[in-house]
Amino acid sequence: MPHRRAIALWLAMLLLGASPLRAQPVLNVYNWADYIDPHVVQRFQQETGIRIRYDVYDSLETLEGKLSSGRSGYDLIVPTSEPSFARLVRAGALRPLDRTRIPNWSNLDPALMERVAAVDPGNRHGAIYLWGTVGLGIRTDALRALWPDAPRDSLDLLLRPGNAARLARCGLAVMDSATDVLPSVLRWAGRDPDSAAPADLRAAEQALLAVRPHLRAIPGSGTLLDMLARGEICVALTYSGDVIQAAARAREAGRGVEIAYVAPSAGAHLWFDLLAIPADAPSPDAAHAFIDYLLRPEVMAAITGHVRYPNAVPATRPLVPEAVRDDPSVYPSEASLRHAFVPGTLTPAEERARSRLWNRFKAGR
Repeated sequence: MPHRRAIALWLAMLLLGASPLRAQPVLNVYNWADYIDPHVVQRFQQETGIRIRYDVYDSLETLEGKLSSGRSGYDLIVPTSEPSFARLVRAGALRPLDRTRIPNWSNLDPALMERVAAVDPGNRHGAIYLWGTVGLGIRTDALRALWPDAPRDSLDLLLRPGNAARLARCGLAVMDSATDVLPSVLRWAGRDPDSAAPADLRAAEQALLAVRPHLRAIPGSGTLLDMLARGEICVALTYSGDVIQAAARAREAGRGVEIAYVAPSAGAHLWFDLLAIPADAPSPDAAHAFIDYLLRPEVMAAITGHVRYPNAVPATRPLVPEAVRDDPSVYPSEASLRHAFVPGTLTPAEERARSRLWNRFKAGR
């Protein structure tokens, strides 16, 4: 009889120490799109029995909007050090990490973690997941045909109006992120990347508005990545890893689209994405377990090999595919890192001023 079989199964589960009423634990993750090796997620689920519910976003504004109302339901998020992670730390919105539950914390690079400590004293709330720079994604085959001797080591290629006009027909784009674009534009203009002085912001706004008529799009990073990979644009200001992913997709497509990444020679914007647990996370134990799992060298090496962003676990380098670990656009040289800058923390008033500037730029006025 069916009911007898059900009772027998019930008794067998009790004898094995399993409660038929106990739900499978769930870990709710909110991360950037295209930012993990799916096999890493599968292996964690198989190893721990914890089911992962995985949601994605493509801008910091989306992440912060989701968290701003509280009770987001997420157990693990991956905010960028500035400004989102810094704001969440100041607001008390993150749970301090219990390092006794993260033995693989010792695998992290102390020098890189020290850079994050400026916004998270003692590194109490976050562990570096991946990092990178902001620079230019270039479709090299299109530039060879259109402008063989174009200057490629500077934002001049995009931000000088004459250059933008010359390249407009092959497609120009700037990612839709005031947070990640304005510091680079200010640096290019010879201003302090952290400045909120009216004169400096005017200079940045004028530079952006001067090339605005020549831009094909101001998309989110995920959309921009796809546009680069398909060859719809030939110069874009965006994240290093997105350009490198676009290059890999273009090669796989085999349509002759060649993509390369160039960090500005004057110094690139350096950013870090942090593994963090919201203060109201429903399953913080599962979040700690996942952080510890991600910091294993073999796991983090698989992630870097898949998404082509560098990580902060030095022991991964021999495990990462040679084509990735030896690519200076993935792992910048020590000289490039010395010239790179990490943006500072802005006040709410300064952030509002930059937001208004960005909205005017997007509107083209």
